[in-house]
Amino acid sequence: MAGGRPREFDADEALDRALRVFWQRGYEGAALSDLTAAMGINRPSLYAAFGNKESLFRKAIERYTDQQATHMRDALLQPTARGVAEHMLRGAADMATRPDCPQGCLGLQGGLAMGEDSESARQQLADWRRTGEIGLRERFERAKAEGDLPEDVDAGDLAKFVAVVSQGISVQAADGVGREQLHRMAEMALRAWPS
Repeated sequence: MAGGRPREFDADEALDRALRVFWQRGYEGAALSDLTAAMGINRPSLYAAFGNKESLFRKAIERYTDQQATHMRDALLQPTARGVAEHMLRGAADMATRPDCPQGCLGLQGGLAMGEDSESARQQLADWRRTGEIGLRERFERAKAEGDLPEDVDAGDLAKFVAVVSQGISVQAADGVGREQLHRMAEMALRAWPS
């Protein structure tokens, strides 16, 4: 048999389980024993398939972006700048309150209470949030060029505003605030939209 022994587990399913552990406990709170138990594999299999804990976390963030936080990508496709913000904020409320997932957002929950040994993971999350904000800023700059936003609007500030409200929604969801109330908060934030 060429290529060695086949894997005895489904790597995508194992990654989904690891993602959930990181989402519930954060990077630092997710011990390797927690991860391997949830994934149904031993440490050598984890290292062989995913590398170290930091590499597994990076893969979990990528999976989260592709499978859970799709509202971020979909928001940028909306036809108006206000539609982008509305989709982003409502999507944050919907994603952060899904009954089948941990409450809140991996991008925030994953990085809570990190020490010096977790600097790389903290930086991964900061980069992930920054990338989302850059996407918003670029979309709002395009909206200005198309006349969809007033010329005097600072696209960077508007992107930061939407990101801050979105992150606040996720924090509130983690504290148990329900979807309906979070949607009302999104509507309140949108009342500040530049006209």
